[in-house]
Amino acid sequence: MSQENKDKYNSIKPGQVVKVHQKIKELNAKGEEKERIQIFEGVVLAKRGGNGTNSTITVRKVSNGIGVERIFPLQLPTITAIEVVKQLKVRRAKLYYMRDYGKKIKEVADRAA
Repeated sequence: MSQENKDKYNSIKPGQVVKVHQKIKELNAKGEEKERIQIFEGVVLAKRGGNGTNSTITVRKVSNGIGVERIFPLQLPTITAIEVVKQLKVRRAKLYYMRDYGKKIKEVADRAA
């Protein structure tokens, strides 16, 4: 992994809405292996492990009314890209309260000044 990707992954913070692009290998009906990229979009609840090799992010999304969480190691070779969609306004380092929270969180306005 290049230094650019490491720096980009270190800038991920709780409260960001991210799209995680991950390579998935599947078998088709003939038994041939096929590789595709799957996108998981959700809110970052927590970042653990600092900026080291074992750092992970917990991403949560609601799919068909059911909450789905995935933990992604940032050094995973199958992750091709992590793209930040927007930043939400949060005042905590770990957003585990979002699991039971019914309200929407406001988006942060760009701070030009």
